[in-house]
Amino acid sequence: LGKYQSGMLRSIAATEPLENLCTLLRRAICDEPPFSVREGGILRSGYSEEVDRLRNIRDNGTQMVTELEQRERQRTGIKKLKVGYNKVFGYYIDVPKSAGLENVPADYIRKQTLVSNERYFTQELKELENTLLTAKDRINDLEYRYFCEIRDMVAANVDRVKEAADRVARLDALCSLAEVAVRNNYTMPEVDTSKELHIIEGRHPVVEQTLKDVLFVPNDTFLNDSDDRCAIVTGPNMAGKSTYMRQTALIVLMAQMGSFVPAKSATIGVVDRVFTRIGASDDLASGQSTFMVEMNEMAGILKHATASSLLILDEIGRGTSTFDGMAIARAVLEYCADKRRLGAKTMFATHYHELSALEGELGGVRNYNITAKKQGGTLVFLRKIVRGAADDSYGIEVAKLAGLPDSVISKAKGYLKELESSGIGPAVTPKAADDQISMADVGADEVRDILLRTDVNTLTPLEAMNLLFELQKKARA
Repeated sequence: LGKYQSGMLRSIAATEPLENLCTLLRRAICDEPPFSVREGGILRSGYSEEVDRLRNIRDNGTQMVTELEQRERQRTGIKKLKVGYNKVFGYYIDVPKSAGLENVPADYIRKQTLVSNERYFTQELKELENTLLTAKDRINDLEYRYFCEIRDMVAANVDRVKEAADRVARLDALCSLAEVAVRNNYTMPEVDTSKELHIIEGRHPVVEQTLKDVLFVPNDTFLNDSDDRCAIVTGPNMAGKSTYMRQTALIVLMAQMGSFVPAKSATIGVVDRVFTRIGASDDLASGQSTFMVEMNEMAGILKHATASSLLILDEIGRGTSTFDGMAIARAVLEYCADKRRLGAKTMFATHYHELSALEGELGGVRNYNITAKKQGGTLVFLRKIVRGAADDSYGIEVAKLAGLPDSVISKAKGYLKELESSGIGPAVTPKAADDQISMADVGADEVRDILLRTDVNTLTPLEAMNLLFELQKKARA
């Protein structure tokens, strides 16, 4: 890293390697130590001669007893001499009376007399017995003592260790950002002190990775502190309003933390904070409804936001009656757009189409909508953001997509017509039906089904041409 000009990378490159501690730990601590430091098995072989000797005794005790037995047989000439053990008397030397007790050496000390045998012990056997029986405990005590010494050596260098760990953690984070940028085709944003937010073909960094058979549709975002302060985003549910606004917030966060961003290009004027009011939740334990939680969060946003903040507001006022909700949504939007009160860059998603009229009444307000169209009785989401307000919420079509029974859908359409004719609900004049499928309509059922059934890896050139011809005919139909 030392060859780079970045101050952060050069500081990481200057990290002390801590070679003395590394050498100590590699020489002292085994690769897979036990969970408990008092159970032994911590030290690597070769670190302590005494620990190695005791381990040899512990692991080869039977062989040592056998070797002692062979030596005593040769010394005494008693071929039937044996070294045995029991829990009462411990280790002993067993000599049959028939072998001739006159051959027993003077240093043998009688331990037990049986009918046909005499049992003895020697000073060497006593020392061996003591060593064998206490080896494990002595090993554990010695290893723990050495471990404490090593731990104290590391503790004396804890500041150096923490500094190195912090720099390695920073490098790990930078490597992760670099890898995801290369793998997912991110671009370097331009971060400046302007009040402008200009994103070309922005994408949601998470959603685009979760889509398997569908291409993510990128969208542009343009906000500033003058004529484009507030973007009112309308469109049907499931069309992608929340995804569009969230991706804008994420791109801003990623850019200001020093990451590349999922976009073709991006100019990010620094914001002081990002506030979001997205999703529905309640707090039953404290007696707060979904609407109350929403209003508490909204109050906190309006209290702490500044003109340099970015606000992402999704369907404010939906938790109460239509007219109350619409009134609250309008008041909040006016407060956010008014430079004398707040004037923050704001993205405001709503189903209250009446708010679209604010574009001509409030300075800095612009209408956008997520495009969708009806194709052969099916609602097709085009996922593209365009200027202007949506012509319809397509709520009944979304309910149909969700699987509501046809009888319920039919009833809902009838009630909607009654509400619109009575003047209670807003009458919406839909755009003229357009049955022509454009390239943006790749999600249309028939074309999509053909594409999903096709295994392009097995197509011959002729079959590929025939398939393309067939799709072209359906697109022109």
